[in-house]
Amino acid sequence: MTRVAREVGTDGGRDGLLSSVVDDAMRGEPSIITRYGRPEAVGLGFEEWDRLARVPWFGRLLMSAPIAAKDLPPRNRKPIRGLKL
Repeated sequence: MTRVAREVGTDGGRDGLLSSVVDDAMRGEPSIITRYGRPEAVGLGFEEWDRLARVPWFGRLLMSAPIAAKDLPPRNRKPIRGLKL
């Protein structure tokens, strides 16, 4: 799913810019914040940030797996064979 976000520049003197970004984020509409035309940050709601922050990374998944050493097959200690390419 592609999300469309509005672009907000920081180099203008617009009053209420932060309030506008927060209001949009609370409605589930992210805002891309730019500086000198380059994207620098994204404003999104706390619930969306919390959901994204909870995505586990692969190392954490491996460490939390309920596997004991006896569950794993024995390690093959033979030297790696050479391949002719």
